[in-house]
Amino acid sequence: MPMSVVIVRNAPDRFRGFLASCMLEAAPGIYSHPEMSRGVRERIWGVLEDWFVSANGASVVLLWADKSVHGGLGILTLGEPPRSLLDYDGVILSRLEHNQNK
Repeated sequence: MPMSVVIVRNAPDRFRGFLASCMLEAAPGIYSHPEMSRGVRERIWGVLEDWFVSANGASVVLLWADKSVHGGLGILTLGEPPRSLLDYDGVILSRLEHNQNK
């Protein structure tokens, strides 16, 4: 069960209340849990996705340790342009995904 971190920005209060009910709010808008199971993480993300449709201008990022992906860090995003993680000579980098249709 890996460490999980959720970061919210400009999110409605219900996001913050919900996350505070199941994770530690380490700093404003930053929530962590040292040993969250995959099932719990997926259920929390499902709730955030459902609520996100009505959250104008908000962004949510979920990070967790994941040995099955290159770089060992899983990431999901809502709002901000999507990002992917790269392992570049042992350094994990965040890459902004650009829309190819522009």
